[in-house]
Amino acid sequence: MPIIFEKDGYKFFFYSNEHQPIHVHVRYGGGEAVFNVEAEVELRESQGLKIKELSRAQELAEENRQRIIEKWHEHLDR
Repeated sequence: MPIIFEKDGYKFFFYSNEHQPIHVHVRYGGGEAVFNVEAEVELRESQGLKIKELSRAQELAEENRQRIIEKWHEHLDR
């Protein structure tokens, strides 16, 4: 499970056997969300996160979108 970055208690990561489209998993507390990031940052699914937590996770994903895409290609284009 490659970790891309952590900030404010949010952990952004991939699983080793990921699939297209380019997306990122985010954990915070006991919840998790998945954001597609290829064209734009878009919430795909979430479980156990409050609206405020999802908003912060999306904000962090948007700020780090290019980094997430670069790490995706580093880890998964082998």
